[in-house]
Parts: sequence; structure tokens; C-alpha cells
Amino acid sequence: MRYDIMLMYIKLKPLINKKIPKIMLPKSRGKIALISVHGDPAVDIGKEEAGGQNVYVRQVGEALSRQGWQVDMFTRCSDANQEKIVEHNSNCRTIRLTAGPEKFIARQKIFNYLPEFVEEFFNYQHQQRTIYPIVHTNYWLSAWVGMAIKKRQSIQHLHTYHSLGAVKYRSINTIPLIAKTRLRVEKECLENADMIIATSPQEEEHMRSLVSKKGNIMVIPCGTNIDCFGSVDQVSGRAKIGVDADAKVVMYAGRFDERKGIETLVRAIARDEVKRHENLKLMIVGGSTPGEKDGMERDRIGELVEELGIQDITEFVGRVKHEDLASYYAAADICVVPSHYEPFGLVAIEAMASRTPVVASNVGGLKFSVDDYKTGLLVPPQDEVAFAKGIDSILADDQWRQELSENARKRVEDKFSWDGVATQLDQQYMVELNKLCAELGLLVSAV
Repeated sequence: MRYDIMLMYIKLKPLINKKIPKIMLPKSRGKIALISVHGDPAVDIGKEEAGGQNVYVRQVGEALSRQGWQVDMFTRCSDANQEKIVEHNSNCRTIRLTAGPEKFIARQKIFNYLPEFVEEFFNYQHQQRTIYPIVHTNYWLSAWVGMAIKKRQSIQHLHTYHSLGAVKYRSINTIPLIAKTRLRVEKECLENADMIIATSPQEEEHMRSLVSKKGNIMVIPCGTNIDCFGSVDQVSGRAKIGVDADAKVVMYAGRFDERKGIETLVRAIARDEVKRHENLKLMIVGGSTPGEKDGMERDRIGELVEELGIQDITEFVGRVKHEDLASYYAAADICVVPSHYEPFGLVAIEAMASRTPVVASNVGGLKFSVDDYKTGLLVPPQDEVAFAKGIDSILADDQWRQELSENARKRVEDKFSWDGVATQLDQQYMVELNKLCAELGLLVSAV
């Protein structure tokens, strides 16, 4: 019998042919590996290639650890000075594996280092004399890793896409060289993974219409920390970040990436129907690295701000720690999410949890996250006129803004808490674990 099969059988034998009630949580659920090759769960949000995926993996990991799982989150080491292991709590940690040079590499160039990542994963398992029966991968690069692991070891492979190449490549003019490989991997993963986790009904529909009719999909939304976001009121938030009490604040939070639609927001703010509001302030929250792709986009947006003559009302806040974002969301009257496409839209959820109405592009998962005219407004993407009208209508009506604010908080409490997301994942993991136990039982009886 293969060593990995024997070791896993010994660890899982008590669960074979035994149903575990969903309402009862044992002291230890076992081990799971969350894999996010390019999205390090332990880095500050706003760094290059650090955004919603990083938040998702870390928050899911920590929430699952509260459910009783031992969670190891594997990512690629992108700096020789980084700690190789970061402990988030006693049951959750980030493990950085060496795959290629220990420096930042854009995600489009990571694919060739994935075989090395897989070998390092197996080396780590061997050193620790452990097996991860559940492997949950994130983004297409990690999907390749998960499929490679499954070819050599009996696991249950779950995957979350975070974005789909089939959707992304429809919205950009220059298709990268890696596109063909990405599309192939995404299709293979959908058809062969044990379960695909879509974060919205819209993402599930895109998978079926653009990727493949085959494969297993279930919808579990992203979440947010409702204790962090929503813990600060507007007065306190403005005092903390130094914004005037009577200002009309519009904010953006996220990476500098052309597809995030910051240009649309800036042009909307420059329109007369928005500029007419007294004490108007635009806050753009997000870090960038000079000379890198995000740094060049930051420079382009800065030049556009000056060209449009709104530099006096625009603040480039820079990189902000994720926990400090609560004060920025709370301080804002509106949070704008002008992305060309979002499979889910975590920023929208964080803003709504903070009782801040959202004006967002009517695309992808944002159509699921934002309840149009109840928690904010959905408008056509890349339409500066529509965004301007949406921003103006909320800024002009304080009573309606307050109604949107309260509705937004309630929607997040009901649907999008991280512990609620983790509970849904926990239930699916147990289904997958029981499948694996049954499979191992058959294998063992045949020996």
C-alpha cells in the first residue's frame, strides 16, 4: 500500500462509515491545506498582487480554525527576508514555500515555477510526516497545483477561481501569452476537481456558459469581518483619519489596475453634477510600487486627476492595513466599486458592513453583493455619466443615504459573515472527507 494511503487511512479510520452530525463540532476536525500561490494571506493588503483574494484566504482560514480545523495556508515566498511560517493563531498559519527566486514575480510569470511549488509542498508533508486530505486551492495557478497534488496523492480537491480568464479576456484589448494555458487549466479544473466553490450565482453561470457544462459547483459567498467593519461610526472614523465633519466623502479601496475602473470614478467626480457638492472629497485607498505595473497605473491616474483639475479634492491615501480600513469606510458617504468585472466584490461587502452605501458596476458578483436601490446603486461599467448620477443622487439625499446605510449593514449580517462562510465550507469539507474515507476503506479492504 502507498505510504500516503496508509498514513491517511490510519488518521481517518475512525470516520469511515460514520456519519457526523452537522450540529456537533468535534474538538479537532483534522487538517486542511488552503493553497494561494501568488496571493500571500499574511501580507498587508494593497501591496502588489495583494487584494481581495489574500483577504479571502486568510479570513476563511482563520474562521475555519475556529470551527476546529488545523489550517495551513501555502503560498510562494516572494521575499528572501520574509518569515517562512507566520502563526495567525494556534490552529492557523501561513507557510511560504520557495518556488523560483525569492522575490516578487508578477502572477503572469509564475506558471513555470509551479512544479517546484508542488515538490516543495510534498517535501513539507514528508518533513512533517503529515497528509492534508482536503486541499482547497485559490485562483487558476493554484488550481494547477491542486490537480498535480491529486495525481500523486489521494485528496479531495476543492477550488475557488476568484476570477475567470474566459470573462477577463473579453474585457481587455491585449490578451497575454499565458491566456491559452490559463483557459485550459480552468476548464480542466472545473471538470476534474471534487467541488468548485463559486462565490455568486453570476460566477456559477459564467462557469457553465463560458468554461464547461461538466463538473460540480456550489455557491458559497465571500464574507467579511462584521466585528471589525461596522465597529466605527462616521464621526469617529473621520476624527481618526482627519476628515472634516461636514465633508462629502467618496472613496475607492483596492489595487491600482486598469480593470478596477479608477479612471471611470475620477472622471465621474470631475463632472459638474458631482463637483457641485460643497466640501467634496475623493479618497483613493491603495498602495503601489514605483516602476511596477500598479505604480504606472497610479501615475496615470495622478496625471488624469491633475488634467481634470480635481487635485485639490483628491487624496491618494496609499497603503492601509486591512484592520484600519474600517475607519476609512465609516468616514465615507459612498464607496465606489467601478470595476470592469468582479467575480464577487469584497470591497463592496466591507463597505456595506461599515454602513456605507455602494455605487458599483453592474457586473459579475457585484450584482449579487449589492442590492440595487436598497444597499446602493448598480450602474453600467465604464460609464462615467452613470456613476456621476449615482454618486450625486446619494450625496443629495441624506435621508435616503441613511436608509441605504442601515439596509447595507443588515444585508451583510444576514448573508456575508466569515463565520457563516466557514460553516458552509466546513459542512462541504465533511462531505468530501467522508467520500475520501469511503474510498480509502475500499482500497484497504482490497489489499
